[in-house]
Amino acid sequence: MSTGKRDRSEGDLNQTDARRRWMADCLGGEAKRLLKEDETYFLRQSLSTPCLDVLESCHGSRISSIEGRSYLDFHGNSVHQVGYGHPKVVEAVKRQLDQLPFCPRRYTNMPAIELASRLAQLTPGDLGKSLFCPGGATAVGMALKLARVVTGRFKTVSWWDSFHGASLDTISVGGEAHFRRGMGPLLPGAIHVPPPSEEGETEADWLQSAEYVDYVMEHEGDVAAFVAEPVRTTAVLIPPKEYWIQIKEICQNHKALLIFDEIPLCLGRTGRLFACEHTGVVPDVLCIGKGLGGGVFPLAAIVARNGLDLASHTSLGHYTHEKTPLGCAAALATLDVIREEMLLDRAMRMEERARSRLRTLRSRHPIIESTTALGMLWGIRLVRTDGSPALAESELLMYRCLEEGLSFKVSMGNTLVLMPPLTLTDDQFEESMGILDAALNDLTG
Repeated sequence: MSTGKRDRSEGDLNQTDARRRWMADCLGGEAKRLLKEDETYFLRQSLSTPCLDVLESCHGSRISSIEGRSYLDFHGNSVHQVGYGHPKVVEAVKRQLDQLPFCPRRYTNMPAIELASRLAQLTPGDLGKSLFCPGGATAVGMALKLARVVTGRFKTVSWWDSFHGASLDTISVGGEAHFRRGMGPLLPGAIHVPPPSEEGETEADWLQSAEYVDYVMEHEGDVAAFVAEPVRTTAVLIPPKEYWIQIKEICQNHKALLIFDEIPLCLGRTGRLFACEHTGVVPDVLCIGKGLGGGVFPLAAIVARNGLDLASHTSLGHYTHEKTPLGCAAALATLDVIREEMLLDRAMRMEERARSRLRTLRSRHPIIESTTALGMLWGIRLVRTDGSPALAESELLMYRCLEEGLSFKVSMGNTLVLMPPLTLTDDQFEESMGILDAALNDLTG
């Protein structure tokens, strides 16, 4: 099986010699026994089999294994904006369990109404109509269905190498080879365009890319929506505002919707409550999730423009846990924590510290080609002296950091993606930077 950059776009592979060596050297007998049992009873799949370790507890910024290993978790599947097990979120779910643990789909409930109202107040522009669902892929699926209803069309334009979920409809719109390969016929009308480059290049490159989107929409015709992340999570790339302003105008000219998928980045990750606030435009449909459930309960949502409430004759979602009282209670508590603990301000302060420290690391370690910091989303791109992506080196560095208690994700094969909780302490930040620095020293000698 190929293990090039395209296969590694969403994350680090788990069926490599480096993974096997790490497990052999760092895991004890009990963890190995349980991981073997896990593999026995779960369907095996890439990116999650074999698992890294067996966890026993999580709190704040740390996850802990059954054998006593503790990791600062800068991965977290992007759910831990307010940290793991925040007492206010946990207490809100416990209270809700005692009162109304479930709401059948034909009914509504106060937490659901309050959350939809809160989102209408907090999201930018005229975004004001929500639908909830259990996960991010289903949120993107609902957005795609809404675009079809509103426009009467079925085609979409999106980026190659983008990730919008792992279901058949979302891998059709997504552009990652890892998920699409071997899956047979996918959703018809899913058109892909290349982003300017993995390095972002210049503003002119982005604007040229927007012109390409315009060209494709003009010649393809009948496009329902352009689907993209306002900030590219896996590559940690921040398109300039001018790009999004041009894309919004292109969508309007072609009567297509602009759908923003910020499922991994919503709720303060980028220093703004919603990542789309960095773009200078308001999408027609906003997809959010992951951290929405406070790292406690699975919950995602779409928030659409008020004028797009045109699907009363059909069902966009119709999910069993569509208006889950538990998930909505967790989300309301999460929003309260972000406001009361001023986590947006903290994320912006940490952005400055991270940008400075990452630049220092780059000056000390020539293997680092570039670094990026936006709120609590940080990226480090590793490249060899000959200019080729440092694939093996990135993987080795990740496992070396794991040995010392720092967990993060490697995307695109050579981009270290670090997404700590917004509640990360100053001491934990210093600890993480020290681990990275030492591991880079070990890597390059």
